[in-house]
Amino acid sequence: MASPNEWRSILASALNWEQAHASLTSAVDGLSPGLRGKRPAGLVHSIWELVEHIRLTQKDLLDFCVDPNYHEPKWPDDYWPSSPAPPNDRAWTDSLAAIRRDAEAFADFARNDPRDLTLPIPHGTGQTYLRTVLVAVDHTSYHVGQILDARRILGTWNR
Repeated sequence: MASPNEWRSILASALNWEQAHASLTSAVDGLSPGLRGKRPAGLVHSIWELVEHIRLTQKDLLDFCVDPNYHEPKWPDDYWPSSPAPPNDRAWTDSLAAIRRDAEAFADFARNDPRDLTLPIPHGTGQTYLRTVLVAVDHTSYHVGQILDARRILGTWNR
């Protein structure tokens, strides 16, 4: 039987592993800048919109866990970018860097925070810390799958 610390390490590693699916890093690797803002036929969002949505949502979930003065952003306006394309290459790079940085902060929280992860978050409505970390894992995984579908439709994914 795994110890609580082993379970915490497993939970932390789930934030960026490639065990059952591609990671976000793999999903966007080699994507042409000209395709970042293109909405593929039959899909609602561009790859930029999905990447930025992952960033905004992951940051919100992390803040929900660690910020006692947390204020929920407005749905859907504060969870999606206003444009299908990034304003520039730097926005793209910065978004991906922020996702990695926040995933690592979330992993550190899951591994090392002294709180019992099964307890409700005091300023929440019954959500536990564990549930919130799992939502972050699930949410990112779901949208990485959408990124891969978009790349397949755009003809840029053949792995």
